[in-house]
Amino acid sequence: MTKPLVLVVEDRPMNAKLLRDVLSVSGYEVVEAGDAEAGLALAREREPALVLMDIQLPGMDGVSAVRELKADPRTAKIPVIAVTASAMPLEREAILRAGFDGYQPKPISVKELLNEVRRLVAPEA
Repeated sequence: MTKPLVLVVEDRPMNAKLLRDVLSVSGYEVVEAGDAEAGLALAREREPALVLMDIQLPGMDGVSAVRELKADPRTAKIPVIAVTASAMPLEREAILRAGFDGYQPKPISVKELLNEVRRLVAPEA
């Protein structure tokens, strides 16, 4: 029985640790990238079941990265959840229109995050 692989693209170590810990204890395998470019490379290499993508990243931002993921036939079907400190309702809609499959505001609600993750990929029992 293999655990679904989740790629966390987050530049802040404390945020990445929180996401890693929550996902790991909930039945997911986690790989991490600290910027969008490394995240894109890992997504292409590992083909995760799901990507959690911070929006504000050094270098390429998360919106540009998700557009690149969705344009690549190898990664187009991987669901991507935006994780961002910006919680403006209009920005949320724009983020979803940009190609994200879900949205989680920071600070993270563990319950809401796991509900969103499970909606897109359930851990194996």
